[in-house]
Amino acid sequence: MPPTATPSPPGHRTADRHGTWTVLAAVAVGGGIGSAARYGAGLLWPTPEGTFPWTTLSVNASGCLLIGLFLTGLTTARREHRLLRPLVSTGLLGGFTTFSTYTVEVRDLLAGGHTGTALGYLAATVAAALAGVWSGSATARAVAVRRRRGGRP
Repeated sequence: MPPTATPSPPGHRTADRHGTWTVLAAVAVGGGIGSAARYGAGLLWPTPEGTFPWTTLSVNASGCLLIGLFLTGLTTARREHRLLRPLVSTGLLGGFTTFSTYTVEVRDLLAGGHTGTALGYLAATVAAALAGVWSGSATARAVAVRRRRGGRP
């Protein structure tokens, strides 16, 4: 060991650099796909200036539903590949949902004098995101219970 190196305490695991890079690659690949899907939604259903941003609301609500479904579903999975969670939840669905765009749209609506639309969008997004996560999680739990009882999902 070089004289300047500090030994790790007993039982301490050093980071697996190869493992870290594969996780980062999974997040990047998932994020690229999710971001491209969100961008595509914006191209298909553009929001005219000063109007309610239905596309971003739909993207965020559906993304939250899928996050709740996926992450709760993983808790009942028998085996989980170590890259599945970073690829899908952090990468794909994290790239798909866009709360930064949401805040910019609220700011732009307020700056454009569309206070009612901005406040409605603000409240609707929070409600839809929470309802989406809750619904996805509840659905995954119901499917898991049914599977345990021998029923089909």
